[in-house]
Amino acid sequence: MLYDNEPRGVYFLIDNKSFYASIECTTRGLNPLKTALVVMSDQANTNGGLILATSPLAKQRYGLQANVSRQRDLPQDDRLLVVPPRMTLYIQRNLAINAIFRRFTAPATLWPYSIDESILDMTATWRLFGTTPRAAAQCIQRTVQDELGLYTTIGIGENPLQAKLALDLLAKHTPDLIGSLSFDSIPEKLWTITTLTDVWSIAHRTAKRLRRLHITSLYALAHTDPAVLKVEFGLIGTQLFALSWGIDRSQLAVRPVTRAPSLGNSQVLPRDYAEAAQIEVVIKEIAEQVAARLRHHRQQAGTLSLSIGFSYAASETTGRTGFSHAMRIPPTDQNGPLVAAALTLFHTHWHGEVIRNIAITTSHLSAATGEQLNLFEPVRTQLHRTDLARVTDEIRTRFGFTKLVYAKSKLLGGTAINRASLVGGHNGGNAYE
Repeated sequence: MLYDNEPRGVYFLIDNKSFYASIECTTRGLNPLKTALVVMSDQANTNGGLILATSPLAKQRYGLQANVSRQRDLPQDDRLLVVPPRMTLYIQRNLAINAIFRRFTAPATLWPYSIDESILDMTATWRLFGTTPRAAAQCIQRTVQDELGLYTTIGIGENPLQAKLALDLLAKHTPDLIGSLSFDSIPEKLWTITTLTDVWSIAHRTAKRLRRLHITSLYALAHTDPAVLKVEFGLIGTQLFALSWGIDRSQLAVRPVTRAPSLGNSQVLPRDYAEAAQIEVVIKEIAEQVAARLRHHRQQAGTLSLSIGFSYAASETTGRTGFSHAMRIPPTDQNGPLVAAALTLFHTHWHGEVIRNIAITTSHLSAATGEQLNLFEPVRTQLHRTDLARVTDEIRTRFGFTKLVYAKSKLLGGTAINRASLVGGHNGGNAYE
């Protein structure tokens, strides 16, 4: 592979180590690396609380894993701290960390990758903070630790992909929590990997399909005919081939344009739902939330899709994990049509299975420059309904969602009121505790 024409720069992918757990430690005056602490979601869940984050010591000492371990996996040990999530606080810390990153690179070349990871294009600025990219990375680490008490792990690469691979595969195993990858070091540091699922973007199903092609290492992937990969995986196959050679031509300063934008909402239900009436209440609530989002963005939707996820027991019985179907609708941002479409899809495709997840997504969006009137309904009635929806939105925006709710949300099965206090599906908490 000739790299002569490939773009080269200096990119940092920075991960806040055990982010949620580290923040909980620092707010208690504890060292994140020397404290056994886990952040656990609502224990009222029928499956027990889910562990959202673990400190390094909790993971090492008790074998607990974030988003895998549950309340039932907790050891009976007084040395382990178990705390609820405070999503509002975590978001505030994320904003503070990215504000620090903006001291080291221009805002246009900073990309918050997730709540605990950010990509920085340091090509034009790293020399201001050290004699080498590694020295500049250490400067960032010290700044974050001094000001926020948090530890960061940094992957350095000649493009964003290499920085991500360096973070995941190298940095987390070095004493200074910094790893680097370049085109020249691909054979030495990347091709030797034989556990494909350790590599970003290669999950178990993809690894299984690669094994069917007798590809069991990144070296084998890099030396497979890309045409064979494209036949097996389509476009993803060419991306996997590029990954194995460390090739990435993306530019942080060039923001991608979404070709098919969509707006939606989803919920993991607090328990298994089996009764149609209770499921309908949640579907109506979600559809109304999606309608409010459409109005906020001044968009109308021409397609609505409903996705239903079955409970674990139902999936084991039926062999299906759920269903997802869509239907075209006249462009609208009103509650009624969206609710009606969602319920139609539900009653058409649901056959009594116990469910745990509901998602509603709208697409084929267009600007809400007007409203298509219904000839079979008085104009005044239609305009009144539109005005009522807008006033409801304004009241909720100003005073909070729970200050004006539909009566159905008080019925058995309703979740909108309880979810109003959540952030990202979890307890928002008091950011100032």
